[in-house]
Parts: sequence; structure tokens; C-alpha cells
Amino acid sequence: MGCMTASPGRRVLLAAPRGYCAGVDRAVIAVEKALEQYGAPIYVRHEIVHNKYVVQTLEKKGAIFVERTAEVPEGSIVMFSAHGVAPVVHDEAAEGKLATIDATCPLVTKVHKEAVRFANEDFDILLIGHEGHEEVIGTSGEAPDHITLVDGPGDVAKVEVRDPSRVVWLSQTTLSVDETMETVDALKEKFPQLISPPSDDICYATQNRQLAVKQMGEEADLVIVVGSKNSSNSVRLVEVAKLAGARAAFLVDFADEIEEAWLDGVTTVGVTSGASVPEILVEQVLEWLSQRGFEDVEIVKAAEESITFSLPKELRRDLRAEAAALVAERTGEK
Repeated sequence: MGCMTASPGRRVLLAAPRGYCAGVDRAVIAVEKALEQYGAPIYVRHEIVHNKYVVQTLEKKGAIFVERTAEVPEGSIVMFSAHGVAPVVHDEAAEGKLATIDATCPLVTKVHKEAVRFANEDFDILLIGHEGHEEVIGTSGEAPDHITLVDGPGDVAKVEVRDPSRVVWLSQTTLSVDETMETVDALKEKFPQLISPPSDDICYATQNRQLAVKQMGEEADLVIVVGSKNSSNSVRLVEVAKLAGARAAFLVDFADEIEEAWLDGVTTVGVTSGASVPEILVEQVLEWLSQRGFEDVEIVKAAEESITFSLPKELRRDLRAEAAALVAERTGEK
């Protein structure tokens, strides 16, 4: 289709911050460093982050993504994704004589530690999150006898606890801030003595990206969120955009998924990306829009981000030698 003529009335509002958060950046670099340091293959349990492009790119470099620890050959290196895993997965890796690299986001690790601490103090823990999400599975696995999943305000009515005076809420890190607080408010109505976590569980990057979308949603006719459908924080951005006033909002992995019909009657397009999305995918969306007359780009800045996380400590060890030693140990036992 031919390009539209540029018009001063057409503009793009580009969210800042957007894209990679510190935890995702750390996890992706960890896979790349492991491949560079130890050679292919490097096995990764679940997608390292929820983004189709990132997974495909790492697969081409030699990463192999598996759903179960049992799929990893004995003596291999396996990396745990940014979403974290339950303690039983660490046990499975040890039983399988696997060398491990834990790329769990430090902010997710914080929630895991909170779950363990409150469980040790015999609290009932109400975990706000989406059933089946890897992060929820990992956190729940830290204290399965103490944790009850609450998947939104609609779940509150059926929640039961042993002692209403000893109950605390925790949350998945990638949720909508507003929806989470709506759930918390409902829980507090039912359990007035409900304790909040010592610090906010929802990731700083998730909050900042939602704040930028709220600001642009007031002006944008259309919001395009770059991200994968299994990315919780990306899906939440679409919801936040609509609630903020955008006439329409869509989630796309790639620019070629955008439909021309979405631009009918549109003069202002908001663009952002989820926390697991590389900037190259946003640039491709901006180019697609530019070719259709949306050349004027304005930045909507909601926050500054300067947080970085150090790489997993395991990358400082010789994991290939460690894996070989584990296999040799098992062989010697037979």
C-alpha cells in the first residue's frame, strides 16, 4: 500500500520509559554470556522472558528452551528464567546432575523471600496474581501450605483464612497497579487486619510504564503496545491505555501485525512497549507509522530509570567443569 502524505495533524506519542527493565536486561545478557562463556547449548527452563523475538533470537545463538527440567540432558547447564522457579525445580536440577544459572529477577526473588518469611511466621499469605503464570507458580512453590492465590477482586469472596489477624498479601510483580489495589481494598474489607508487604511488590518498571501510558492515553486515539500475548505486563498496558481514555489499544509483536484500518480517523497514536521488548521492535513500529504520515514524534516522559542488576553469580564459575564433575560423581556411584 502506498504511503500517506505527511500531515501536521498526525503525531506519535512515544512513552518513556518503555521496553527492557533491569531484570529482563540482566536475564537476556545472562543467556548471551553463558553461550559465549560455555558454548552451546545452554538450556533455559521456560522462556527466559516473555517475548517472541527475544526467544527466537537466542534460539538461533544456541539456547534451547524447555518446559520441564527432565527435558535437560544429564551434565548440561540449565538457566532459570527471569520469572523465577519453585524450590522443587532446584531439587529436580540437583537430582538430574545439572549445573544451574539462576536468572530470576531480583525483584521476584524479593517476593519469594517475603513468602518464606511470612510462612515461617505462620501467616496465611494471599498472593494476588494470575493463575498459571510462571512467576505465580514459582512464588507459590515457596510456601504452598500457606499461600492462597487471589486472581483479581472477583476471587475475594471465596477466600478463607485460618486466623484473620494473621494474614498478609503479596503480589505478582507485573500486574496492573490499579487492579491490584482494587483487589487489596476488597481484601481489607473482608480482613481488616490484613498486613501489606514491607515494600511494594509490583515492579518499578511495570509501574513506570503504566504511568506513561496513562498520560498518553488521555490524548491518544490509538495506542499500540509492542509485546507478546503471554507477557503479563504488556497485556496490562493495553488495559491501562483503554482505561486512561484511548479509543482503541492493541498488542503486537511486530510492526507488520498492525492493521491499516486501525488508523481510520486517527490523528494521535501512542506507542509503548512491555518490559521484555527490545527497542528495535519499537523502532520498526515508528518506521511503519512514519511511512503512513505519522512522522511527528513527541516523548511522554513519566519517570527516570537508572536501576541495574549484576549478572548471576554462577557466570563467574566454570560451569562446564562443574557439570562434568556431577556426571562423573554419578558414574562413580554406579
